[in-house]
Amino acid sequence: MKPLLNTQLNARNFPLVDCYYHAPMLHGSSARCLKTSKSLRDITRAYFDAEADREFISEAAVFTALIVMAVVPIVTGISAVLQLLTTLPLF
Repeated sequence: MKPLLNTQLNARNFPLVDCYYHAPMLHGSSARCLKTSKSLRDITRAYFDAEADREFISEAAVFTALIVMAVVPIVTGISAVLQLLTTLPLF
């Protein structure tokens, strides 16, 4: 929508909006480079057919590395707490 300019002196400060504005349509174009747009379903199907396998392998490797890096400090902390509990005379 295009904003309209206020030409009156006592007009409001914010621009008015022309609600009847429509963008031009490309019906009947003879341009060779103009293609009809694909649907979202066609775009996602092409993506998953071509690139999803490679992306999945790399993301799975990164996810595994992150999980291992998160588990190592937890296991080390648990073993330290268990060692502390065995050395302290609690009873």
